[in-house]
Amino acid sequence: MQLTHYIPPLNFSPVIAADVSLYRSGYPMPINYSFIRDQLNLQTIIYVGDKTDLSEEYVTFLREQGIRFHRIEMESCREEHIQERIEEVLKLVLNVNNFPILIHSNKGKHRVGVIVGIIRKLLQGWSISGIYQEYGLFSGGMKDEVDLEFITMFETDIAVEKDKLPRFAKIYKPIRGD
Repeated sequence: MQLTHYIPPLNFSPVIAADVSLYRSGYPMPINYSFIRDQLNLQTIIYVGDKTDLSEEYVTFLREQGIRFHRIEMESCREEHIQERIEEVLKLVLNVNNFPILIHSNKGKHRVGVIVGIIRKLLQGWSISGIYQEYGLFSGGMKDEVDLEFITMFETDIAVEKDKLPRFAKIYKPIRGD
């Protein structure tokens, strides 16, 4: 009998593990593929980052596993059009048909930290101090004050379909289908 060793991606962690599963991490490497395949059963991967070329191995893995891949170009929260890019991610997260979802950046620190912080704030009602603490854990204590201020100030009124809204999104208000 051969034992399989599962190695999660850098900075991997569940974000939500209720009626749906949402995960965060750094960029998956080939050594992580068996973990992703056998343990997560992903439907969707959202990459928030600045890499334009995916490795051939990664593209093949995504295709073989039937995982939908969304690349949302994002360097930092300082860039132009960042509001629209984060709203793209939120629309994917606010559709139960996309779950389970993995959101990753290159290292799973700052960009994913901003996205997860906004999810915690808008969809789960976390306190700002709890969001800052989690951000600090994943960034290795290297808090980017601009990121934290951006999370604190971020607001949106994107419309989503009520019947596709995951149950964990208890406090999100702007929906269609009321």
